[in-house]
Amino acid sequence: MDPLAVSDEAESTVAPAGRFRLYLGAAAGVGKTCAMLDEGQRRRQRGTDIVAAFVETHGRPRTQELAAGLEVVPRKVVEYRGSTFEEMDLEAVLARKPEVALVDELAHTNVPGSGPHEKRWQDVMTLLEAGISVVSTVNIQHLESLADAVERITGVAVRERVPDWVVREADQLELIDSSPEQLRRRMVHGNIYPREKVPEALSHFFRPENLTALRELALRFVADETEDELLEYLAQLQPKEVWETTERFMAAVSDAEWTEGVLRRAARMAARSKADLLAVHVRASDSMRQPDEKALAHLRSLAADLGARWFEVKADESTQALVNFARSHQVTQIVLGSSRRSRWEELTRGSIVTRLLRAAAESGLDVHIIARREREME
Repeated sequence: MDPLAVSDEAESTVAPAGRFRLYLGAAAGVGKTCAMLDEGQRRRQRGTDIVAAFVETHGRPRTQELAAGLEVVPRKVVEYRGSTFEEMDLEAVLARKPEVALVDELAHTNVPGSGPHEKRWQDVMTLLEAGISVVSTVNIQHLESLADAVERITGVAVRERVPDWVVREADQLELIDSSPEQLRRRMVHGNIYPREKVPEALSHFFRPENLTALRELALRFVADETEDELLEYLAQLQPKEVWETTERFMAAVSDAEWTEGVLRRAARMAARSKADLLAVHVRASDSMRQPDEKALAHLRSLAADLGARWFEVKADESTQALVNFARSHQVTQIVLGSSRRSRWEELTRGSIVTRLLRAAAESGLDVHIIARREREME
């Protein structure tokens, strides 16, 4: 038996490549176009009907080599203000109607008069609506939500922008990563910009601190997208135990005066771990046990100031409600204040903290009990 053979049953469990695949990078030169062309060649070799709708090689020999053999849809030549430009011919790609189209530089602004849309991402949306799968590329600085931050970091205006929702439409988002040192070496060797532009690029946009910041923005964006996908998957799977892919803190809050201190302490703990913080209040369905709404409003405001997300859960039994919430949101650390009950109440009615510790242990959750300070109880 061929050890590399894949059974029909196994193959059916593997998801298809997706209608919209996007390669994301921190800056020009990381290898996004090469990755797109590699993908195109692999699909072509598997028999996929694929075309290069628009590929920008920038005259780079390696990129040109990777594009060899791919069917190219002729570009549209446009005259604008006395100059000649080449743009993707959207109508020609739609008429050709391949299975997959390679479309480079998602954030590109089309030359006026070259087609029905101002932006290339709009062309891509039209291709997708027509049933054509698309493989594309984009740099992190072109995302609308991050463009202003990139301008502050680099001092360079970001004129071409892509709405975040377009990037999130991608079925598959892949980060093409490169260290700042490697990028600068590629720049020095003339593999990114023409040699006459290299000195200015190295001393401005391609400074090490700029590239490091852009790389972190790209890594964080992809990590956030991956986390959302994981949480959605786990919500469907509903595992009995927490998957510790990253730290997430949950502060159990009530309308008690000293809860503010618990929330602040949880925020400090989360900040030290660079983790998300979720503030959760369990609201009893019993109309006789209504909380102090003014106190909760203050805590919601404080949670927002501390960078925490606020949640309310309706349940009569708070202990299991908190643990269920923690499991469903993949919380790894629960933070709550010590019990307000007297020793007699704990003996006769049970300790909330004790019950929570027991339930949390069964789900593999860590619990931090914060002592009440006298100042917080005054």
